[in-house]
Amino acid sequence: MMNQILFSGVIGLFLTLVGTPLLIKLLARKGYGQYIRDDGPREHASKRGTPTMGGIAFILATVAAYFLSKVITGKPPTFSGLLVLGLMVGMGLVGFLDDYIKIVKRRSLGLRAKAKMAGQLIVGIAFAVLALMFPDARGNTPASTKLSFITDFGWSIGPVLFVIWALFMILAMSNGVNLTDGLDGLATGASVLVFGAYTFIGVWQYQESCANATTLTNPAACYEVRDPLDLAVVASALMGACLGFLWWNTSPAKIFMGDTGSLALGGVLTGLAILSRTELLVAIMGGLFVLITMSVVIQVGSFRLTGRRVFRMAPLQHHFELKGWSEVLVVVRFWIIQGICVIVGLGLFYAGWAAEK
Repeated sequence: MMNQILFSGVIGLFLTLVGTPLLIKLLARKGYGQYIRDDGPREHASKRGTPTMGGIAFILATVAAYFLSKVITGKPPTFSGLLVLGLMVGMGLVGFLDDYIKIVKRRSLGLRAKAKMAGQLIVGIAFAVLALMFPDARGNTPASTKLSFITDFGWSIGPVLFVIWALFMILAMSNGVNLTDGLDGLATGASVLVFGAYTFIGVWQYQESCANATTLTNPAACYEVRDPLDLAVVASALMGACLGFLWWNTSPAKIFMGDTGSLALGGVLTGLAILSRTELLVAIMGGLFVLITMSVVIQVGSFRLTGRRVFRMAPLQHHFELKGWSEVLVVVRFWIIQGICVIVGLGLFYAGWAAEK
């Protein structure tokens, strides 16, 4: 069973390592280059024209890696796996339309705010509604109407509030990754770390699943997650695909992921969190995305209330650039922050299990 995880990760890595250069040539030939804001750091002006919409590479690679791993191992796809992949593709499509309009119109703004929001809402609602359907033999649907940290807790909030909660998470995380994607390799490298962690979580939940309660040493600490192993397969495919893309996206970037990639990554990360019953834990696991999002909230709020800026520029990574840090220095140190967040998140995850022993 574990072969699926290995195959999906290796295939995802190989496909983006080989496929991304082909995409770079195609995008460059069509003139699909990045538009750089005039009010950004001056050092970024040299990036103007770098091929964008690179998220296409790891989205396609992830989907292909998932299904090829199923063909190789002879295991059927699960509804949970398909649902998470569908969320990624749907959010990626919204981002693709945004990127495409930016390129065609040669401006920094793509879809109108209302149109972009509408696209994200449609995709998010479809995911949330479907996640409460199709129970397995144990009666578990992919998602639960209870809130979760390392497992479900408390009372059910009901399907309507669940849909609203899922939409909030999807919008927050997708836009968080989008804000983080401002320096070469920053969002990609941070995503590799989080998807690696979710690969581990999926494997652990599979080994400690309540479906195997009769063989567990501590049935009280089991996990009621519908398809944990398949979520690990998806996470492994994402980790491999993002790692291969990082080879071309790291400084100096040969290609940018664009909104196509950032919205897709934020969406699929939220999907993994919801279906693995770690909804609140993802705020720690993806701590860098939360930190950068909060820097924008603080900057905007402070300026509107007092007329003063807290940071030299928001998002946070640009503040440190303007303080004199090199782009590579900012990226590596932010990766370290993200690594610490992942370690803390996994520590809490394990501690929650150990506490039940």
